Amino acid sequence: MVLQFLKDHWQSIAIVILYGLTALVAVKALMETRSTSKALAYLLLLFFIPGLGVLIYLLIGVNRRVNRIYSRKWLSNVRLNERLKEYLRRENRETLLEHSDLVRNKTGIARLLFRDTLAPITSDNEVKLLINGEEKFPALMEALRAAQHHIHLEYYIFEEDIIGREVMDILMEKAKAGVEVRFIYDDFGSSDINRRFLRKMRAAGVEVYPFYKIRLLANRLNYRNHRKIVVIDGHTGFIGGINIADRYINEPRFREAHPAWPFWRDTHLRIHGQGVHTLQFLFMGDWNFCADTDLPITQDFFPDIDVKGEDLVQIAASGPDSERSSIMLSFLAAINRAERSVYITTPYFIPNDAIFNALQQAALSGVDVRLLVPGESDSRMVNSAAASYYEPLLACGVRIFRYNKGFVHAKTMVVDDNLSVVGTANMDIRSFDFNFEVNAFVYSTGVNWQLSEAFLQDCLYAEELNLQDWRDRGRWARFTEAVVRLVSPLL
Repeated sequence: MVLQFLKDHWQSIAIVILYGLTALVAVKALMETRSTSKALAYLLLLFFIPGLGVLIYLLIGVNRRVNRIYSRKWLSNVRLNERLKEYLRRENRETLLEHSDLVRNKTGIARLLFRDTLAPITSDNEVKLLINGEEKFPALMEALRAAQHHIHLEYYIFEEDIIGREVMDILMEKAKAGVEVRFIYDDFGSSDINRRFLRKMRAAGVEVYPFYKIRLLANRLNYRNHRKIVVIDGHTGFIGGINIADRYINEPRFREAHPAWPFWRDTHLRIHGQGVHTLQFLFMGDWNFCADTDLPITQDFFPDIDVKGEDLVQIAASGPDSERSSIMLSFLAAINRAERSVYITTPYFIPNDAIFNALQQAALSGVDVRLLVPGESDSRMVNSAAASYYEPLLACGVRIFRYNKGFVHAKTMVVDDNLSVVGTANMDIRSFDFNFEVNAFVYSTGVNWQLSEAFLQDCLYAEELNLQDWRDRGRWARFTEAVVRLVSPLL
């Protein structure tokens, strides 16, 4: 009788089980998701597409901050912090006092980052702005060839193409010469790296590890190491938006095989000085996690640096192992402390409520707020989600430019005349909550002027949105944007 009942009613039973499972997962999502908008997006997925929504949540939605899947990495970072805490506290306080005329009203940002992540503001740095791969890669290769003790690299994307092989050859050459070479790649972003490529590097003495290797039905793919860090001999570092791949260089020899590739607009920094020590610290924390080791804090990794540069540098970093979204908080602090201008470039613009409101508040307060985004993103959904935020911003006086020369991938912010931010974090919820990211906060009138000029030049190749024209763009576009915005916290 039971078997006959199951046979006669299996469809109803399956629906009950499916919705029961969906309800259990919905409770889990509510309990573990801190962001209200993100929780609502998960609930929409779960109940509008039951079954598939459950699978999506299990793949990408489990809250890593709650489950502490990165607890081993977090504990490793704590041990490093304890060893350096007193030294860093003293350095941060002295630098702020000595350079108060340059930092001015941005002191609160420096204090926030130190108290939240123990990242000090450092003096005696020379910072060079590198526009596009055409400037980044020659500077990087020159620095790699000059390495004497160690090379530490960490990239989201590393491809085995022309530029990838050129970098690989240098790394192998230096490793054979006795230089310690350590390389971390993201297993999702660099999924095209083949085993032969890795074996070749390891055979030459390069130590290579993936960051949190992806496995089936584990939501590791949602928590990506989006950082791009290079540290050479503890005194020279690189940070920014440019990965290792031919697409980031707008020179013919790199693009002959791909004529459809767009012009790639991106920004990177080369730092020489004390600020590199924080990049080193971050790399060591990531390396200890990936390689399951404990790199020592020695003079070789943190050497005395004789640089008399005028630029102040502070590094902001966060990820799923952070107690708070430090990247988002630092962006928010920078916008709130702007007195005259805020220029933001980001390829993906899906702000949370705090950033969205801060931009409106700044514009309504008379601050010159400008936003540069791609004319067409490499994701239609992201493009539609970003567009849903434009009308309220335009109504408050934010000027929005859509870049049309190619694809703008730079992640930068210029605030007033003394603060520049260049790094890996987009102005979106993924960078705030899901990815491991890193930004450089540079207090420098020189770097600020250069980055401001680069921003204004980019705007010459962009279309500025007009509020009335944007309001008249059509009901279908507005409806699509509204629908996509519902799930935008998950993009």
